[in-house]
Amino acid sequence: MSSAADLDSALAAVAAGRIVVISGDRLRGGDIDFMIAASRVTPEAINFMATHGRGLICLAIPQARADQLGLSLVNPGTERQTGRPFARSIEAASGVSTGISAADRAHTVQVAIAPGASAADIHSPGHVFPLIAQDNGVLARPSACEASIDLVRLAGAGDAAVICSIMRDDGEMARLDDIGDLVQTHGLAIADIGALTERRQMERA
Repeated sequence: MSSAADLDSALAAVAAGRIVVISGDRLRGGDIDFMIAASRVTPEAINFMATHGRGLICLAIPQARADQLGLSLVNPGTERQTGRPFARSIEAASGVSTGISAADRAHTVQVAIAPGASAADIHSPGHVFPLIAQDNGVLARPSACEASIDLVRLAGAGDAAVICSIMRDDGEMARLDDIGDLVQTHGLAIADIGALTERRQMERA
């Protein structure tokens, strides 16, 4: 299957509320991520990411939504960056218990992306880690954060995504070759950032 066809399959999966894999993040040394549209998130999706991804579960949001929630980058400078544009961690202001269960984290995501949500609806610190994407998506920054938002927008599934970096069983960061069985077992589509960038450039032309 061509990379363009792979991308179409991934967009269909995102629109249907399924988890996909994002590959090609050169800013983080080729790490791969699970992602799902935040508008489609469920406790089951969070649990899948925690079980099979094992990395930090993050909420990728555009700058406009970050402003709406009163969130800003923890480190707005260009030095000592980690490859992830983190804001402070958040929790829903109500409707959670400890905050870290799959159900609680899914609820926090739902609260944060609700229409009209504001800083009053979230507390900090919490167990969901927002990432503030650059405007213009992968054309500005070819990373999983921006790619996830481009994917949900192209799929008509909102403007925010939940992503989780994927680790191997031995604790090292996974590559696509490491998760072949997982991809096949769960029928996961793969979206490559390079193919997504080409699609964005074509649509912009």
